[in-house]
Amino acid sequence: MQKSPAEIAAIIQRLRSIHIGTPTFKALEANLARLFQVGEDDKPSHEPVRFTAGKETHGVILVNGPGSGKTTDILHAVAKLDALAENPETGVPRHIHVTVSSPATLRSLACQFLEKLGIDRISDRAKVHELWATVRLRFQRMGITLVILDEAQDMFRLTSSSETDSMCRMLKSLMQGDHLVVLLLSGTERLKEITRFDAQVNRRFRKITPPPLDIAADSSKLRAVMDCYARNAGLTLDIRDDDPVRLIYGGRYRLGRCIEISILAVEEALTAGSDMLTSEHFETAWGME
Repeated sequence: MQKSPAEIAAIIQRLRSIHIGTPTFKALEANLARLFQVGEDDKPSHEPVRFTAGKETHGVILVNGPGSGKTTDILHAVAKLDALAENPETGVPRHIHVTVSSPATLRSLACQFLEKLGIDRISDRAKVHELWATVRLRFQRMGITLVILDEAQDMFRLTSSSETDSMCRMLKSLMQGDHLVVLLLSGTERLKEITRFDAQVNRRFRKITPPPLDIAADSSKLRAVMDCYARNAGLTLDIRDDDPVRLIYGGRYRLGRCIEISILAVEEALTAGSDMLTSEHFETAWGME
């Protein structure tokens, strides 16, 4: 039966809300939770664990290629930390999420933070160290203890070694002082290479680098994911035996891309009024991507 555009949109939105748990997500969730002190309810609190005689925090780096689902995993992992959801004294979350603009400088990144923190008018004459002092002060006043930097590899796109060194010093400074925060960085392989540039930054971060999808090990799992999306859309999965392998290849061996193609294939099937999700729908979806 042909569904209306509104019905199709609602189904697609529901599919996008499904989160596929993976070993990478479980590692991210566990490592992030361990960086916050355990509260009276035996759950992670908003207070960071302090290392080096209480002088610093540690962080997590999630490294993977574009379309691998890094941001989705981060959002779900943070959502499970109830203590970070809202500061009762301010009514805003105890975490802040910034997607780094490219090319990034210390000034531009500070301005991104300040805009997120409610300051949208910044004097051109303000010095960089003054901007970062304001960022830290706002973190303290708002009770923010987790800072998420998405596309963090763009912090190091400039070829100047002095700029890279300044970025590393900034990261270290946020993890030290009277009000220190936990850092969660995500980015491409370049981000892992940059952390090796500074030994102190390197030792303060736990790295999660998931492997690409493996045809032998992951094909059957991906078929189960394809079937899950089909059933949730009220469709029957009717594909060739080698289609999961083709999807892994077409999705560049990244789960996030495979999921996007699968959801787009479901949309194609629903729009066509089909009651089956077929190989042709996946082919069309891949072509659109």
